[in-house]
Amino acid sequence: MTVGAERGSAVAETVAVTGFVLALLLGVVQVALAVHVRALAIDAAAEGARVAARADRGPADGVARTRGLLAASLNEAYAGRVTARETLLDGLPVIEVEVTTPLPVVGLLGPAAGVTVRGHALEEQ
Repeated sequence: MTVGAERGSAVAETVAVTGFVLALLLGVVQVALAVHVRALAIDAAAEGARVAARADRGPADGVARTRGLLAASLNEAYAGRVTARETLLDGLPVIEVEVTTPLPVVGLLGPAAGVTVRGHALEEQ
């Protein structure tokens, strides 16, 4: 049995396992952040569509509401590309709000054209 040859191997194994577990944990947190950003963008687009679909409001009001929600919940950078338009969905008049947000890759930083989501609401007459 060569005890001297294995001296210090526990420290090396601990460092290797700790590094792997830390990388795995950071990856899970980053995926959770990306899913969270996408869920917030979907919710903001849907709320903006509901506001824009009201009889006394228009697409510009929906865009403003969506941008306000995104800026309040995430950051101004996530509220940059928001559009709203009147369209038909299954033959019904709806308001569609489209949001394109950055995909967070490192923290909240990421490429500008990352995630595109849409919210729809039946237009009031």
